Amino acid sequence: MNVLVTGTEGYIGMRLASWLTAHGHRVVGVDTCYYSDGTLYLDPTGMPESPRTLHKDLRTLTASDFEGVDAVVHLAELSNDPLGEQRPEITFAINHKGSVRIAQAARAAGVTRFVYASSCSVYGAAAADLVDERSPVNPQTAYAQCKTLVERDLKAMADDSFSVVFLRNATAYGPSPRMRFDIVLNDLCALAWTRRKIAMISDGTPWRPIVHVEDICEAMRCALEAPASSVNGEIFNVGTTSENYRIREIAGIIATVFPNCEVTMGPPSGDNRSYRVSFEKIATRLPGFSARWTAQDGAAELRRLFERIEMSGGLYEFRAFTRLKQLNYLKRTGQLDENLYWSVR
Repeated sequence: MNVLVTGTEGYIGMRLASWLTAHGHRVVGVDTCYYSDGTLYLDPTGMPESPRTLHKDLRTLTASDFEGVDAVVHLAELSNDPLGEQRPEITFAINHKGSVRIAQAARAAGVTRFVYASSCSVYGAAAADLVDERSPVNPQTAYAQCKTLVERDLKAMADDSFSVVFLRNATAYGPSPRMRFDIVLNDLCALAWTRRKIAMISDGTPWRPIVHVEDICEAMRCALEAPASSVNGEIFNVGTTSENYRIREIAGIIATVFPNCEVTMGPPSGDNRSYRVSFEKIATRLPGFSARWTAQDGAAELRRLFERIEMSGGLYEFRAFTRLKQLNYLKRTGQLDENLYWSVR
């Protein structure tokens, strides 16, 4: 298929573009390039072909940008809860209205498959011990609220000629050239490597499901290739039920991979987000999908990467690997305006 991926310069997108290309698809990317000056490592063997990338803000895309495209995977949104809370009106303009605009433009151009990267964060403060795709959502942040709104609006657009699939990803982890150190397992592994100490700011009691970036890429490939009758209008939680952990349990796993690393806990947090998620549906109903990674394997993989690239504390703290740091830097230096459009100088 000819697949347009939004966010190809991002954490998941850079891995996804090469994943889809390796599986025979022709990929074109779209990215506004907020994070393009941060590259943690180079891995030509993992990137068989770099996609042609349109450097455009998703708020400016039109139907003409989707001509000749069979399917879209939409990743490009403001992707961090603290970032969303800083300017919620901008988050809604980009993540909700911008995402709906993309779907409308794609449909008008004749795109037949649209895969939307949603998030398990929509469950927020979960009312049940184990939630699934039928459970009520309870978003606690602007980021998660936008995910629920996009799901609502895009589901209403689905029909026989425009198949829409929703993938609620667990919290991602694992290496990417466009690394993120503001997500839990990646962050704690980097702390363990650079400081030999995992100093948690909370007591680590909330539950989170986590999933390797490769398993997310594979779910997206399967969602693109599945018969429309099996996925159209469907929501799939992306992950494995065994990979639900309390955050302090994730810290404990990392401590076994990074020996002689001290783990300390903080006070109880005022953040009430906590959710355990069932992934039975994706394991049984998304053709071809099977998650492979565990937290233990992912932490070991990151340790091998840190050793290979001789990662320093300065590299861990580099602004481009933390979404909020990078956008604040671009605004402070006049490269982005207050609405997160690139400034014209």
